[in-house]
Amino acid sequence: MRLTKLSQLLIIGSFGFMAMTVQAQSAGTMATVNGVPIPQSRLDLMVKASGAQGQEDGPELRKALRENLITEEILAQEAIKKGMDRDPDVIAQLEIARQAALIRALQADYIKNNAVGEDTLKREYEMLKVQMGDKEYKARHILVENESEARDIIANLKRGGDFAKIAAEKSIDEGSKMSGGELNWSPSAAYVRPFAEALSKLQKGQLTDVPVQTSFGWHVIELIDTRPMDVPPYEEVKQNIQQRVLQREFAAYVQELRGKAKVE
Repeated sequence: MRLTKLSQLLIIGSFGFMAMTVQAQSAGTMATVNGVPIPQSRLDLMVKASGAQGQEDGPELRKALRENLITEEILAQEAIKKGMDRDPDVIAQLEIARQAALIRALQADYIKNNAVGEDTLKREYEMLKVQMGDKEYKARHILVENESEARDIIANLKRGGDFAKIAAEKSIDEGSKMSGGELNWSPSAAYVRPFAEALSKLQKGQLTDVPVQTSFGWHVIELIDTRPMDVPPYEEVKQNIQQRVLQREFAAYVQELRGKAKVE
C-alpha cells in the first residue's frame, strides 16, 4: 500500500497520457453494407483497443466486433438518409471527435519521438524521494467552513470532547467524517501545503492549537502516529516517473504551440 503514496505524486493528467493510438496496418474490406465497404483496418483497430482493455483476441471477439461494426454502419447510413449528418449539433460532435483523435495521435507521436533518458528519470526519482520525506503520518482531522467554529471545536476537544463524535457530527469532509476523521497513512507531501506544514510540526497525540486554513476550509488536526517512510525502489515506479516527465514536457510543448498561435 505504500507504493500508493508515491503514486500520489505521479498521477498523470486527464489526457490518459500513455494511452497511445494504434495505427491499423491491415488492408482490405471486412464487409460491405448496402454497397459501402467497411475496411478491415477498422476491425483491427477495434480488436487492438479491446486488447488494451484486457480482452483476449480470438474468433469470438472478432465475430462480435464485426457484427457491432456492421450494425453501426447500418445505423449511420440510416441517420444520413434522414439528413442527420447536416444537423449543426451532429456536425459539431463529429468535429469534436475528429479533434480528439488528432490530439491522441499528436500525443502518441510526441511520446515516440521524445524518449526520456535514464539519467532524467533517476534525477526525477531522487527529487520525488526528497519531496516525500522520510516519514509517513497517521492523522485525523475535522474540517469546517469557518474559523470561529474550528476554534470552538479545539476548545471543546481540550476540555475532553470526543474527536470521533465531533467529526461525525460537524466535519464537512465526507470521505473521513464517518471514520472519526481518520486519514490514511500518507507522507506530508500528499497534503496541501498549509495542512502538511501544520502536520509536520505536531508531536504524536498532539492537536493543533489554532485552526489550519486551506482551500477546503478550516481544519482541526490531530497527529495519531508516525512511521518511517518506505519509498518503493526505482524500478517499481520507473514507468510512472516516465509518464510524469512526459506529461510535464508535453504541457510545455502545448504552451509553446499556444505562444506561436495567432488567436483573435
